[in-house]
Amino acid sequence: MELNELQRRVLRLKEEKNALLLVHNYQVPEIQVLADHLGDSLELCREAQGVTDADMIVFCGVDFMAETAAVLNPDKKVVLPSLKARCPMAAMLPVEVIREAKAQHPGAPVVLYVNTLAEAKAEATVTCTSANADKIIRKLGAETVIFGPDRNLAYFVGRRVPGVEIIPVPGDGHCNVHRYIGDGDEAMELKRKHPGAEVWAHPECEPAFQDRADYVLSTGGMVRRARESPADVFIVGTELGLIDRLARENPGKTFLPAKVHAECGAMKRITLENLYAALINEEPVVTVPEDVASGARVAIERMLEMSV
Repeated sequence: MELNELQRRVLRLKEEKNALLLVHNYQVPEIQVLADHLGDSLELCREAQGVTDADMIVFCGVDFMAETAAVLNPDKKVVLPSLKARCPMAAMLPVEVIREAKAQHPGAPVVLYVNTLAEAKAEATVTCTSANADKIIRKLGAETVIFGPDRNLAYFVGRRVPGVEIIPVPGDGHCNVHRYIGDGDEAMELKRKHPGAEVWAHPECEPAFQDRADYVLSTGGMVRRARESPADVFIVGTELGLIDRLARENPGKTFLPAKVHAECGAMKRITLENLYAALINEEPVVTVPEDVASGARVAIERMLEMSV
């Protein structure tokens, strides 16, 4: 992709300000190609852990991701180009709901998806992502686990860790985009038109679609599978931004959305224009109070240790 003038300005500013640009897979392609690191939540958590050689972190993602970077780097300025980039799923799990669940299930570890706000993470035993949730819960060795906020990810984990009671909090936490993809009828119709195609579902997708898909994969898992698979056509059950990356990195292969218009409005709040403004002004700055950050940091770092 040939860079336009605004993209070139962003790169110049990034270098001048010694800024690290972390970009999630669901961002628009014009921003993806500028990233120092492009990835899923787990990959970006790892990149944000203990950043030492940058003066500023600019996070092109949603609110909880920038909070995570701020928690892991309390001495760094963390900038989120738009404060309107708020994840609806993260907002579904207020801290009071976690405390109530802990009171009802004393002693049960709390495993929270990274798609949560810092104050929720501070109540967790450990965090997880869609890429490592089953591994984390298996390592805990507990009979009962409080898990939130995504009920479909809880279903995915329960299938892979039989014998563990998964208590979802809240009862119907979900991603609006992956719920919109539905039961996979459109994906299966595409499969009929492309018999050799692989159907992928993200673990945030509805159980009915997970059960019909050829693979249930995190976005990082989809990136790896695209490289490794002998198939030529893939039906991708996640947010459309990932398809841009997959097509760019795998020329000659075809990637079809499992559902058209499956876009995350919160992710798309980040634009090339407000990224440029964020670099110029070094704001909006994301901060997390240390009394909250200290607890969240323990849960996040425990996840990174257990993911090795």
